[in-house]
Amino acid sequence: MEKEEMKNKVEEPSTFYGRYTYADYLTWQMDEMVELIKGKIFKHAAAPRVSHQRVTGKVFTAFSIFLKGKKCEAFIAPFDVRLPKKSKKNEDIDTVVQPDICVICDPEKLDELGCVGAPDLVVEILSPGNNKKELQNKYEVYEESGVKEYWVIHPNECTLIIYTLIDGKYHTSKIFTHGDQVASQAVAGFVLDLEEVFEGMM
Repeated sequence: MEKEEMKNKVEEPSTFYGRYTYADYLTWQMDEMVELIKGKIFKHAAAPRVSHQRVTGKVFTAFSIFLKGKKCEAFIAPFDVRLPKKSKKNEDIDTVVQPDICVICDPEKLDELGCVGAPDLVVEILSPGNNKKELQNKYEVYEESGVKEYWVIHPNECTLIIYTLIDGKYHTSKIFTHGDQVASQAVAGFVLDLEEVFEGMM
């Protein structure tokens, strides 16, 4: 399939039914960010809203400050995270996601193209139009690939839910909101102040 034809198919509709790999992904030249989940293409919704960007910036800054001088590193989208099932060959990887924020503590998972393998912690900030992708499709691949913690933040509702991996399955936290101090188990010692994150948003 020619690149221009592929580009047109990704633009309409939001999901193109077919099976693709990271090797295919590397050949595409898109005007927008896309993700590959179990071989299917998902394009991002419209540009993130101001509330999404404010929350992303605050959370990423908190992680960056805390992790300075430590082994773990925080990365912000666009940043490719490849989630191989068995083989790490490009033609065998069918899931490539771009979490809003991820924390990686194993430097061997990093290369010049991004991350190969499950980050220790992933943060997704919901935007209109992408809730299903984050809450269903990404939940499944993060759980299956072994992401220790998956944080989902809803800027409009000023809430945070944490999914913690225990014996291969995610367990859901209570709903955190204004005034809560949220501690991570995957990144020992890190605590996020939601009063600061959601300041001025309600």
